[in-house]
Amino acid sequence: MFFKVKSSDEIFEILKTFAPVGEEIVSISDGLNRILSQDIVCGEDMPHFSRSSVDGYAVVAQDTYGASEALPAFLELKGEVIMGKESSVGVSSGNTVRISTGGMIPSGADAVVMIEYCHLVDERTIEITRSVAPLENIICRGDDCRKGSVLLEEGSMLRPQDIGLLAGQGVSRVFVYQKPKIAVISTGDEIIPIDQEPRPGQVRDVNSYTLSAFCAKEGGVPFNMGLCKDNFNDLREKIHRALEQCDSVWVSGGSSVGMRDMTLKVIESFDEAEILAHGIAVKPGKPTIVARIGHKSVIGLPGHVASAMVVAEVFLAPFLVWLQGGDRRCNDHHVYIDAKMERNVESASGSDEYIRVKLIKRDGKFYAEPLWGKSGLISTLVQAEGLVKIDRHVEGLYPGQDVRVMLFHLPGEENK
Repeated sequence: MFFKVKSSDEIFEILKTFAPVGEEIVSISDGLNRILSQDIVCGEDMPHFSRSSVDGYAVVAQDTYGASEALPAFLELKGEVIMGKESSVGVSSGNTVRISTGGMIPSGADAVVMIEYCHLVDERTIEITRSVAPLENIICRGDDCRKGSVLLEEGSMLRPQDIGLLAGQGVSRVFVYQKPKIAVISTGDEIIPIDQEPRPGQVRDVNSYTLSAFCAKEGGVPFNMGLCKDNFNDLREKIHRALEQCDSVWVSGGSSVGMRDMTLKVIESFDEAEILAHGIAVKPGKPTIVARIGHKSVIGLPGHVASAMVVAEVFLAPFLVWLQGGDRRCNDHHVYIDAKMERNVESASGSDEYIRVKLIKRDGKFYAEPLWGKSGLISTLVQAEGLVKIDRHVEGLYPGQDVRVMLFHLPGEENK
């Protein structure tokens, strides 16, 4: 039997009791998808001068009021703003200065007329056929950000546009949370290295590679600790070394209640060990262990690859973000897409069930096609594009019913 079986919500709360890992300084060139460990405060107004957002002519807006093609306004051309330099020519009522996109607004001007509405009558006269309002087509000093304001909050994951903002501020290095180091251990007498030919009763090691790749995809640094036979002392030694080197330990296999499943006993043999959950009310993935040894997490995952990967996707993906200091809600990490069920799915009550689905687009709508297969099969994961959750209080789903699909990847990612 399982002890300390927890609901999904309880597991999310348990995982949030583990503290984020330490911090480090990185170049913004290496900052993509890293999570800030400190607020970034704006050091200077950005932009630090008012500039034009279009090619055109800097004017006093009042001079253009009422201008049209039938009744244009005529202004005297006084010169041109040179890019990268402050204009030596000011603008006053009755005259104008030519300016390019990004050019510094000359003194006296309060608007820019787009070049499409301006025509050169002669060398010194500009005809304007459209009126502009004050500050039209002008990016004012500090419009992007004001000195002293918080640009990016601690816990934010850096995107390309965030890195561009930092570059614009002259910030070349930032404090980020370290990537959590995750030890991956695959157990079982039947598991052999992938470069060996399996004999009857043996299988190649799949979990080490799927879990390590999953960890790297979600921002962690995987440490493949190698295979471990069903031997108490060997597994204890591997977990001991893993705890010395890594921030979290993931053990696949040996987490259920069979006579040879000893992960729970090995964890309990450590000083300061605390079993936080032995069993999660989910399907697949019930035989999952969540434990704490000292201040580090130890996760015992099912040996069947589909079960292990469903648990990883649902719980460990947001946990990895949490360890990096991001997403304070921890359980709202995934990207979802709305779809309709393609066919009927029955479900036993009492556990949250996650079914693998393939997305079909028809008539502009997505339909979720269930993929059936036992938890030891990886082919259904390969074919699947996401998971649909059937709540433990629901007895099933019906064709045409609206569902939310938890995506394994963003739409179109497979084509990159």
